[in-house]
Amino acid sequence: MIDFETENELKSALSPSERLLWCGKPKAGLLLRTTDLYLIPFSLLWGGFAIFWETMAFGMGAPLLFKLFGIPFVLVGLYMIGGRFFADARKRKSTFYGLTQDRIIVKSGIFSTSIQSISLKNLNEVNLTEKSDDSGTISFGPLETGFARSSRIRGVDWASAKQQTALELIPDVKFVYDKIIELQRTN
Repeated sequence: MIDFETENELKSALSPSERLLWCGKPKAGLLLRTTDLYLIPFSLLWGGFAIFWETMAFGMGAPLLFKLFGIPFVLVGLYMIGGRFFADARKRKSTFYGLTQDRIIVKSGIFSTSIQSISLKNLNEVNLTEKSDDSGTISFGPLETGFARSSRIRGVDWASAKQQTALELIPDVKFVYDKIIELQRTN
C-alpha cells in the first residue's frame, strides 16, 4: 500500500536502485497512551505545586529570586499537563515510514529532518504490538523490561536519552510486520 504524500517525502532518502514496497505515517492527532495513566496525575501534582508556589511568591511579595525560581517549574508543569500532547501530535505529523527490499526508513523532525535507516539484514529482533482495530507498533531490538521500559515515555528513554526505533501507531500493522519478516527471510 503506497501513500503518495508519504512516498514523495521519502523519495530523497531512496537510492536509485531502491523502490518503496510500503510507506505510511503514524496515527494523527492528539492521543492518550498507557503511560498517561501515570503521567497525568504526576503532571497535575507538579504543575499544581509550581503554580501554587508562584502564586504565593507573587502574592506575598517574596524577593525576586523566589519569583524567578518558580517560573521554569511552571513552564515544565504546563508542558507536562498539556503541551506534550501537542508536541507528540506535531512530531507524528512530520514522521514518515518506508519499507524497501533492503531496509526500513524513518524520516522525522519538526525543526530539522532526521532520516534513520535500519538494514533488514542486520535486524535481529522485530516486535509487534497490535490493537483490536488492526493498528499498532513494530519496534526493533530487544523488548524492554523493568526500569528501562517504565523510564521510556513517548518513545524517548529518559534514563539514557535514546530514541527507540519503531514504526509507531500504523494502520494494518500485521501486514507490515509480515512483509518485514518475509523480506528478512529472502535477504
